[in-house]
Amino acid sequence: MNLSRIKSILPTLENVAFELENGNYVPEHFHVTEIGVITKDFIDCGGTIRHEKVANFQLWDANDFDHRLKPSKLLSIIKLSEEKLQMEDLEIEVEYQGNTIQKFGLDFNGRNFVLTSKQTNCLAQDNCGIPTEKQKIEPNKTCTPGGGCC
Repeated sequence: MNLSRIKSILPTLENVAFELENGNYVPEHFHVTEIGVITKDFIDCGGTIRHEKVANFQLWDANDFDHRLKPSKLLSIIKLSEEKLQMEDLEIEVEYQGNTIQKFGLDFNGRNFVLTSKQTNCLAQDNCGIPTEKQKIEPNKTCTPGGGCC
């Protein structure tokens, strides 16, 4: 989800709720402690220089159980961030505390915002020799170093 999409959804909501893909919810007393731009410049394993930029939202739940972030307040925080940080219409990445800081994508299911799983991936598979299909090993065949099946 990008910034323009969340800005179009927020005015239609009475409350802001974030849900994890497993059905658990971010506690309703959460705070949005940061909205920013994260820029990542890197070289993939194939030697290609890459540039990524995302809008970052950080969610935090404290013990102020009476706190409720209203859609209009979140919208005003987003607009202020766009103005002060010259944010483009970027894809949103959400940080939320699990066992460590976890990063999620963001979607909307018609009622709640959903924190979607993100996965690592090789961006240069064509340069790394990674097969597109997993090799099938016959049940009685033994793998040996250099045999192409290990």
